[in-house]
Amino acid sequence: MATELPADLAPQLVGLAWLIGHWEGAGVGGYPTVEEFRFGQEIDVGYVPGKAFLSYTSRSWLLDEAGAKVRPLATETGFWRPQPDGQLEVVLAHPTGYVEIWVGTVEGAKIEMSTDVVARTQTAKDYSAGHRLYGLVEGDLMWAYDMAAVGQPLQPHLSARLKRVSGP
Repeated sequence: MATELPADLAPQLVGLAWLIGHWEGAGVGGYPTVEEFRFGQEIDVGYVPGKAFLSYTSRSWLLDEAGAKVRPLATETGFWRPQPDGQLEVVLAHPTGYVEIWVGTVEGAKIEMSTDVVARTQTAKDYSAGHRLYGLVEGDLMWAYDMAAVGQPLQPHLSARLKRVSGP
């Protein structure tokens, strides 16, 4: 699906332009310390005209068996900063008391990144590392997240498929 790039998009963002927009969908989660669950999610990716970063916000909520919202889950917000040669830096903050710096690569409509730094407050859960994979598949945003936390090694935690609701 070809989309027209916004005229005021910074040239450094062209390789990430496929992310811009409002996305909604659902996914699954689990971890050795958590029962499997279904969640809904919305992601907003935007840009500031002429600036070389994307703004990013994700909100999720627990879904019941019928797909209805039960309660809020996670929120994260930050900035995606493309670098030369397909490199990517991402800075994310969470209201649960931690911030992350991610580093990775962009190859077409695929993004792979891992945490470089995780900083947390004294009251935040024990979370030490993450790995994320994003891709545009059949026009949908698909992603997977592996996590190392609460004494567990890096392993699958979340994945989802989202549809673009609005955007370029």
